[in-house]
Formats: sequence, C-alpha cells, structure tokens
Amino acid sequence: MQRYFVDTKEDIFTLSNDDSYHITKVMRNKIGDKVEVVIDKELYICEIVSLDKQVSVKKLEKIEQDSELPCYVTIAQSLVKEQKMDLILQKSCELGVSEIIPINTTRSVVKLDKKETKKVDRWNKILKEASEQSKRIVIPKINEILDIKDLANLDYDIKILCTVNELSTSIKKVLSKDLNGAKIILVIGPEGGFTDKEEELLINSGYISTSFGNRVLRTETASLYALSIINYILMR
Repeated sequence: MQRYFVDTKEDIFTLSNDDSYHITKVMRNKIGDKVEVVIDKELYICEIVSLDKQVSVKKLEKIEQDSELPCYVTIAQSLVKEQKMDLILQKSCELGVSEIIPINTTRSVVKLDKKETKKVDRWNKILKEASEQSKRIVIPKINEILDIKDLANLDYDIKILCTVNELSTSIKKVLSKDLNGAKIILVIGPEGGFTDKEEELLINSGYISTSFGNRVLRTETASLYALSIINYILMR
C-alpha cells in the first residue's frame, strides 16, 4: 500500500497535485482503494473517495507503527555532485536519518550559497519520496546550507568527525555507549577529505576524530556505513 504525507486536520481531505498524479497515473488506483497517509507522525489507512483533478481521501483507521530510530541522528554532509547527493539523501533516509546538514568545505567540488533555495526544495522532495518508499512516519529535515565553521557550536551528545587519520578512535568504540535517546551528529568530508585546519576546528569544538577502519570509503558510502552501524546497535 502506497504511503503519502499530508498536513491536515480534516477527516476527508485532498492530496497534493504530485500525490494525486502518482495515485492516478502511476499507481492507477480507483475509488474505494486504500492508501496509507501520515499526518503529524501518525499513520492512517484512508480510502479514495474522489478522483477529480485532485484525489480526495477519507480516514478509516489509525495504525500504530514505530519505524523510527530511538535516537536523533544528523548527517553533516559535505556538498558533492548532484547524483551522489541524491543517493546520500535517499539511502540515509531509508536508514533512519533525522536531519541532514549540507556543508561547504574547502575541498568541496560543489560550492553553493547559503541562500540557495532551489536545491533545498529539490532535496526536500527527494526526502519525502524516500520516506514514503521506506515506510517512515517522519520526513527527515534538510537544513540550510552551512559552512563548516557553523558546526562548531551545535549541541549534540555525540559529535563524530569521520576521518582517515590513523590516530583516530574507532567508530565501534565511539558508539559503544547507550544510544537510546541520544543526539548524534556525523560530519562527512568531501572527496578530497577535510583540511588539517578544518579537522582542528571541529576537534577543538568537541568532535571526536573517528575512523571507519583500514579502508578509505567514498564520501557517499561513509554516512551509510555509519548509519548501518547505528541501526545494528539499536536492532530490537
């Protein structure tokens, strides 16, 4: 059953143009068919009651579902080319990320102004679709684009700087504590890695220099690797 996210307080309501198109042209649903709708983090089974220009549905039943991680995980991702960024957004969402912060770094191949809105709008759409596909009840937040220095004063319980520095602490050790209810941020560098100055800035701001082992991971792999470890640790 396909899932959609809607902001409404009504029992009978109309879906957006994009969702209506998906129901009628892609899923080819009919009146009487059921869909899942998430409203304010609550899941409902709804019935299609109209297929006019926009699809209308009515609530039938509230369903209890707990599909979210029991901790808040933020990925601060250095800006990368569009195809890689799309992959990171989609797969991070599937693995339960709570928030993504795109960051400008010295060696980022892509540079974007903090006031960029078209990219952020596109990323929000990708996250919405990935949340529907992976049956989440929350769409991850996409933050505004920040510079790496903006990460210095963020308040988190566990602040992880992902690096290839041989003297770094292993991620297994960093994540060995109780993660339930924790706020965690993972900072992922660009293809060329962080500069020494950038690493020093974050370490002096409380970030733990953290290693993923003997292999060097691509930037689009690093966040997914870390999120997979967190999922494993919290597996019920």
